[in-house]
Amino acid sequence: MPSRTKAGTPRFAPVILAGGSGTRFWPRSRRARAKQVLALDGEQTMIQQTLTRLLPLANPSDVWVVTNSLLDKTIAEQLPDVLAEHILSEPAARNTAPACALTAFLLFNSAPDTVLGVFPSDHVVEHGERFAQVLQAGIEIAADGENIVVLGVPPTRPETGYGYIEQGDVVAEAEPQAGGAPIKIARVKRFREKPDRHTAERFLAAGNFAWNGGIFLWSARTLVYAIREHSPDMAPILEEIAAAYGTPNFECVFAEQYPKCENISIDYAVLERRSAKGEHKSGIYCLPADFGWNDLGSWASLHEHLGEAEADNVLDGATTGIVAIESSGNYVYAPGKMVALLGVDDLVVVETPDALLITTRDRSQDVSKVVRVLHDSDRHELI
Repeated sequence: MPSRTKAGTPRFAPVILAGGSGTRFWPRSRRARAKQVLALDGEQTMIQQTLTRLLPLANPSDVWVVTNSLLDKTIAEQLPDVLAEHILSEPAARNTAPACALTAFLLFNSAPDTVLGVFPSDHVVEHGERFAQVLQAGIEIAADGENIVVLGVPPTRPETGYGYIEQGDVVAEAEPQAGGAPIKIARVKRFREKPDRHTAERFLAAGNFAWNGGIFLWSARTLVYAIREHSPDMAPILEEIAAAYGTPNFECVFAEQYPKCENISIDYAVLERRSAKGEHKSGIYCLPADFGWNDLGSWASLHEHLGEAEADNVLDGATTGIVAIESSGNYVYAPGKMVALLGVDDLVVVETPDALLITTRDRSQDVSKVVRVLHDSDRHELI
């Protein structure tokens, strides 16, 4: 029987992954002021938005955040309702598998049936009510045995920047209690890596592929067992860390042991290996993330999100106005400035007190290259 709240629903503990550096949003995003703690879409920061849409389903005391020492204090200030001891600062970046599994091992001995949800800290969801409906359906599935639930974003274009989920048979439909469209529950055949353009077009035409948005649900027990089976070298390390949690030795053990974990994503460490058992044996299910998902992965995607049309000139932030003459499709962030655009199209212009970025929308995915050059040039004050 799953661990239940007083209301009789499975206990749900969201795990927000907030350790990224957000280099593609340089120069606004820096190591100590990364994308997830910026307000890119409204007044709330990205991580505050993430928490807000989870609270209808979870108590703040059950929320965990995995981040780093550059961001932990800022995140604690931005999320005052999250327990300080639930904000975990990784001693070293080890990709998403150790970050996802850490909380599962911490809860395994005391509350193994708790359903954990893994959520990136820097995504946008337009339809919060539908998000809650889909998530509730996924929580119920994850609580029912050793099931794993992934949310698959319905693809709108042949995107080469995302991994894909190949879906198999639809086994059931969940009916939201408050009404709304039924939620189709499909088995997962396998996970596919980021494709080339031709393959992405084939995926889109096939109709049974979804983008992997990085949102997963499983019980603490399910994930611990999966790590022991598929990444056995990692399990004893996390067990030792979990045994020290809540003791005076925790920080020391955490700092010493966690860097020994393999640097590997949860997709490679668990999901792909588990799906290799076959869609009828893996226990992995996909629900549609049909709630207006956007990962805001670049300045170009932010332009797309904020503008009503591709040709719009998007003037972001507290500016004093814009003059646009024979110009279209530009994104400009220049606080306190009057911005004049003359005869330019599809540019990205971002100004901060110490840096100015000028690129094109179709090259905005490459902004992280600027950060690498600055790092190699020892210009650490700019990153």
